[in-house]
Amino acid sequence: MAADLSQIVKAYDVRGVVPDQWDEGLAELFGAAFVRVTDASAIVVGHDMRPSSPGLTRAFARGAAALGADVIEIGLCSTDQLYYASGALGLPGAMFTASHNPAQYNGIKMCRAGAAPVGQDTGLAEIRELAEEWSRSGAPEPAATAGTISRRDTLEDYAAHLRGLVDLTSIRPLKVVVDAGNGMGGHTVPTVLAGLPLDVVPMYFELDGTFPNHEANPLDPANIVDLQERVRAEGADIGLAFDGDADRCFVVDEHGDPVSPSAITALVATRELARNGGTGTVIHNLITSWSVPEVVKEHGGTPVRTRVGHSFIKQEMATTGAIFGGEHSAHYYFKDFWNADTGMLAALHVLAALGGQDGPLSALVSSYDRYAGSGEINSTVADQADRLAAVKAAYGDRDGITLDELDGLTVTSADWWFNVRPSNTEPLLRLNAEARDTATMEKIRDEALAVIRA
Repeated sequence: MAADLSQIVKAYDVRGVVPDQWDEGLAELFGAAFVRVTDASAIVVGHDMRPSSPGLTRAFARGAAALGADVIEIGLCSTDQLYYASGALGLPGAMFTASHNPAQYNGIKMCRAGAAPVGQDTGLAEIRELAEEWSRSGAPEPAATAGTISRRDTLEDYAAHLRGLVDLTSIRPLKVVVDAGNGMGGHTVPTVLAGLPLDVVPMYFELDGTFPNHEANPLDPANIVDLQERVRAEGADIGLAFDGDADRCFVVDEHGDPVSPSAITALVATRELARNGGTGTVIHNLITSWSVPEVVKEHGGTPVRTRVGHSFIKQEMATTGAIFGGEHSAHYYFKDFWNADTGMLAALHVLAALGGQDGPLSALVSSYDRYAGSGEINSTVADQADRLAAVKAAYGDRDGITLDELDGLTVTSADWWFNVRPSNTEPLLRLNAEARDTATMEKIRDEALAVIRA
């Protein structure tokens, strides 16, 4: 493979087309580099259902074992199941998945022991440099004694851990439609939800990395249409949709209407604050709704605003000792889960909250969904910096307006805010806007888009 890995080593993970951009030979070098950078004597690896995943995982294991590390293979798993194994076993871990990307893609999400993230600033840049060097000069010198490769099943233990954090045994019976999108939710959901007072209606539970029914990305409205229709047809209480590696969970109510991830963040935050005596820090990224910090404060917590991205959230979780964190993208992070993200645990909290009272989900979440949001709108631009500067110039001199550049540019007034962020991987600017009413949101959304797209 080419020695320049800049196209596949991203800010938080490795991701690219197989075999065009990377293959098993490169996976073996990544395994060796991972062991060298983490100085691990043992690691745990798992993979999703993509056709290329088993071969890439085994190659990575060979590379790691060649440098002396013992490798525990947990086989098919969700990304949060890999984080569970890393946390419970106290070992660095590697998950082979490309999440919601199309079938020809694959990737690696890596973590240190205790599910601590490996990103560009925490080891990924060094892993890339070593893999590039070895791809030019040949494989690294093997250890005097090679590590072993063994198998271990963690699914039951993972499910038991999650169920130990949320009590669902005494809730009222609920009818739950679950769309796994042919991804790893089809592997984990049956075990996690088994034996609970839930009538689970499965959709697309067959593991199929070619995604024959729809993309496994529930944030795209097109990919939850089937779930919405099924919830209405079944008269279900709730619908859940998981992405390809099942670390994100998206929720629809009894009408089939999407529930904002910000509302889910606020709902789960209230439960986690109650579990912790009405105190604690809750992390939210800067494009979650105004309702999130409001609800956190109302329930005795301390909201902390951070940049978008799991490495920033996890770092802030560790720094502040936060009990919970949520993002607009339906990633949910828990102190009781090694600060890692798990959509499954968030889903259990929502089911417990819904089943612990008599009203429908739409009524339950209404108090957490207080404002009108645009959702994320992407614009292709020739020069990201130029367009960001144009937005800053357009709003910088207005009375009652504040600007901040924590992540892209956030423009805030008393009645609305919007954020514009550049994509790390594409020539895009991403706009999120929110206001106290729909008409104001649409006005400010359209004004901002006109500047961005001028």
